[in-house]
Amino acid sequence: MSIAAAVEVKGWCPGVLQPMQSGDGLIARVRPRGGAIGLTEAKALAEAAERFGNGHIDLTRRANLQLRGLSEASLKELQDAVSTLGLLDRDARTEAVRNIMVAPLAGIDPGEALDVRPLARALEKGLAEDVALHDLPSKFGFLVDGGGGISIAGERADVALRAVGKRIALGLDTRSGTEWIGWAAPETAVKAALAAARAFLGVRREQRRLRDVDDQDLARLRSALAPMLHAMEDDMPIASHRPLGVLSFGANRFAVGVAASFGRFEAHQLWNFATMSEEAGAADIRLSPWRSLYVEARDITSARQLVDVARDTGLIVDAEDPILRIDACPGAPACRSSSVDTRHDARLLATLKFKGNVHVSGCTKGCARSAPADLVLVGEHGRYKVIRNGTANDTPERTIAAEEAGALFDV
Repeated sequence: MSIAAAVEVKGWCPGVLQPMQSGDGLIARVRPRGGAIGLTEAKALAEAAERFGNGHIDLTRRANLQLRGLSEASLKELQDAVSTLGLLDRDARTEAVRNIMVAPLAGIDPGEALDVRPLARALEKGLAEDVALHDLPSKFGFLVDGGGGISIAGERADVALRAVGKRIALGLDTRSGTEWIGWAAPETAVKAALAAARAFLGVRREQRRLRDVDDQDLARLRSALAPMLHAMEDDMPIASHRPLGVLSFGANRFAVGVAASFGRFEAHQLWNFATMSEEAGAADIRLSPWRSLYVEARDITSARQLVDVARDTGLIVDAEDPILRIDACPGAPACRSSSVDTRHDARLLATLKFKGNVHVSGCTKGCARSAPADLVLVGEHGRYKVIRNGTANDTPERTIAAEEAGALFDV
């Protein structure tokens, strides 16, 4: 059987109550509440990752934390630990549907139109209480954005809420991206987002995402939501800004952003970052869908000190670091679907001169990146299929050995 044929597409995301088996053990995804975890919780999760797993903590594209290397024997202890932290849902279906990304600087960035964290909490509450919505596919997701300078509104989510002044625009994911269909007051916008999810359940057949529905069903969704929304008056441009290091907002407001290669934090790195963030005056850690962490700092001195400590522990504090333009899944041996050591090869590629972005995938599932990349390398039988300007399941132009990948760049 070929590697490609052996790839198993799960169609769902792992949780603490419903983990997923991988090559390095069970994977459990911890979903933050409101897009943030407290510093005490972050340190406790770091300790749990080391005690019950292999110490690897991945930041996911949905702004969650993923603990790896768990065993059947340690799983119950992890669940008890997460429950103590208030991060465990009442059952696996409630956990799976709580799939909400929140702008990482909500309530911190003074450029935001309003603090959208109450909207995110109301959305979480609505999803938990409406049992009918527990039938949503586990990959169906929401985003809540405050309209600030560091926005997640350009990320793909089935239903998007974004502050525009004191109003909330609602967007639906389509084949061509987010379509902003109208606006409402904040409390009505949350109800409309939940109504959009119910309407999706009413038209879906085998579709796992809203972008998969046909034009006729999409029109039905728009019609169902129309009574709750006002028509959009202007186009809404979305800026993509992902800074790291010291962030200054004026008026003596500062934050710090850090990242890790391929979103992989080691337990000691997360523990140290949480400890130093507390000393810098932070209240919590915010997660982003581009696999970075953000915290508020009390002043410029504290922010600079935190950046220095983060750099010393191996974290990335420069948004121009070339490794941030490479997405790579864990690969072999951590993933049983992969025949290539993706991250080893990606690190070698990061030392070369290249433009654009690169996706190194262990198989055609393309778990590390769903959007097209300038160059995609897809593992098969220990080699790589080469795809340009596409995704991991597009048709390759040729197949090369791992050591030949460097020849694809200008060096």
